[in-house]
Parts: sequence; structure tokens; C-alpha cells
Amino acid sequence: MPESINRLLTKLGYQFQDQQLLSLALSHRSVGGNNNERLEFLGDSIVNFVIAEALFERFPDAKEGDLSQMRAQLVKGKTLAEIAREFSIGEHLRLGQGELKSGGFRRESILADVVEALIGAIYKDAGMVVCRERVLAWYHSRLEGISAKQSHKDSKTSLQELLQAQKKRLPIYELINTRGDDHQQQFEVQCNIDGLQGFLGEGSSRRNAEQAAAANALAFLQEKK
Repeated sequence: MPESINRLLTKLGYQFQDQQLLSLALSHRSVGGNNNERLEFLGDSIVNFVIAEALFERFPDAKEGDLSQMRAQLVKGKTLAEIAREFSIGEHLRLGQGELKSGGFRRESILADVVEALIGAIYKDAGMVVCRERVLAWYHSRLEGISAKQSHKDSKTSLQELLQAQKKRLPIYELINTRGDDHQQQFEVQCNIDGLQGFLGEGSSRRNAEQAAAANALAFLQEKK
């Protein structure tokens, strides 16, 4: 087995008994008929159930609407793609030539789908108990950080609304630095607000870096209240 795949499995915290399931989970439909779409279908159902159950147990007093909103936040494509990037899954995708040329290994929808496919593959390889344990491990920090009462608006929207309520000018986002190879770039953005120092944020895309910078600015302004 290639060393790069061993590193991926270490990050995932799981060793496949059936290596063909791993290969299938990493195969985008652009490679042909033998692809991960069926595993993705299975993994989508599993992650929705596991996260719903975890929220149900974690928030015994939360209403159905709050539970649904939190689950939607955790299982949406953006969150799944973030998990894929944390594990560097994009480096291991099997893509057709068209997707390779267009940078499919960075595309949010493809990254989200492969995480679901891996969840489906783990379920087929080891069963529900092990699969549930892996999903909860991958989501641990996100489950710890979510609140039934928190706003699920993104940081840029929340910051904009806060500044508008205070009758202040909207922030300006400035790209400060880009580093790394094309397929693993890191962006550094500064959020500039009148009368305050710039707030820095980093991310694997400019949009993510802007969100991180906005989150830092928002935290600072909320502490001053």
C-alpha cells in the first residue's frame, strides 16, 4: 500500500479490511461506472442519522426546530468539505481527466461527496458500531462547539449585521498573503473595520479566510459589549 494512503488512513483513524472499498470511495463518477456514488448515497443517510442521534442526546431540552437547524449546519456540504480538507482527502481522489484539469480535487461538492462515500465504505467494511464511532470522532470538535441557542449565520453576515446595528461602515476584506502549492494553498486575509486594528484570518480558500477574519473581529466586538 502506498505510504500516502497509509497517512490518509492514519488521519481517518481506520484501516480497511477490504481495500477495494477504500479505492471505490475515492473514485469520482468522472472515472467511469465503477465510482463512489452508491457509497455516497449510503454515507449521506448514515451521517444524518449519527449526527441527529448525537444532537438528540446532547441537547435533551432542545426543540425539534433547533435540532434540525444544528444538524443542517453539521451535515451540509461546506462542513463535509472542511473535514475532507482537514484529512487532505483531495490528494487521494481518483478523477477523470476533465475533473483533474479543472481542479476537481478542490471542489467543495466533490470533497463533501467523498467524505460521505468513505462513511458508507466504513459501514460496509466494519458495520454500524465502528462507523458511528468514526463519524463522532471526525465531528468531535464541531459537536463540542455547537449550541442550540447560537445563531447559525456565517461570521461575515453576523459581523455585517452587528456593524449595521451600530451604524458603522461595513468591513473591508484585504488579501494579505497566499502561500503553498496550487492544490494546497493557504490564504491570509485581513478584515479592516473603521477605528480598529485589522483582524487576520487564514483558510484554504479566500472565502474561508474571510470568514475566519470576520469571526475574529466578531469575537473582539462581542467581548467589548
